[in-house]
Amino acid sequence: MAGHSKWANIKHRKGAADARRAKVFTKLIRELVSAARMGGGDADANPRLRLAIQKARSANMPKDTVDKAVKRGSGGGNEDNFEEGIYEGYGANGAGFMVEVLTDNKVRTAADVRRWFTKFGNGLGSPGSVGYNFDRVGQILVSRDLMAEDALMDHVLESGAEDLVTDDEEQFEVLCAPENFNDVRDYFETNSIEVVESGVVMRPKTRVQVSGEDLIKMLKLVNALEDNDDVQNVYHNFDADENELQEAMERV
Repeated sequence: MAGHSKWANIKHRKGAADARRAKVFTKLIRELVSAARMGGGDADANPRLRLAIQKARSANMPKDTVDKAVKRGSGGGNEDNFEEGIYEGYGANGAGFMVEVLTDNKVRTAADVRRWFTKFGNGLGSPGSVGYNFDRVGQILVSRDLMAEDALMDHVLESGAEDLVTDDEEQFEVLCAPENFNDVRDYFETNSIEVVESGVVMRPKTRVQVSGEDLIKMLKLVNALEDNDDVQNVYHNFDADENELQEAMERV
């Protein structure tokens, strides 16, 4: 889960092991096309497109691939008509999932998401049944090795961010309102503060501990959802002991 280094490290390791670069690019291109279609191809005037371009750059997407996707989206054609959606579901111990999708076939996507929740989770919920436990926030992760907490707090206050979360042993979590994310991110770039990861995310208000076979099932559910091209983001509120999590990853 974003904001906890153990989840981030596993995600990065999994990405390297599974050679997921092409799949990541597919999702990013969809977002670039949709953002440009909805708000135009000028990133300065289109915050969503600006964020999508930042994500693409962070994933080392070639500039001409980004430019082609933006041009495709702002061209006004009838192709690439992707629709947004959010599915809310349940896992072990009442853990909640928020699944953001961008699809050209809602029937197909709904069937796929429902199938994975039926196999590895406890089914889909109604709108709002899970979402109440998540806040949409701008999130910037900074390594603890980069600077001391007091020094970073000065930058947090200056940037217009709202909070600095320090409960992770490896990185700080800077939070801001979604509408202020680009300005805060620009402040960090302007001041040459290296960022581990950033974006607008769904952050859980509470967490649920999962262990044993339930943890295995939850990891399989996350993997299955993330492997679907229609799924843009998977957010959850389950947590686990780090050692057990490492062992579980070897079994998934």
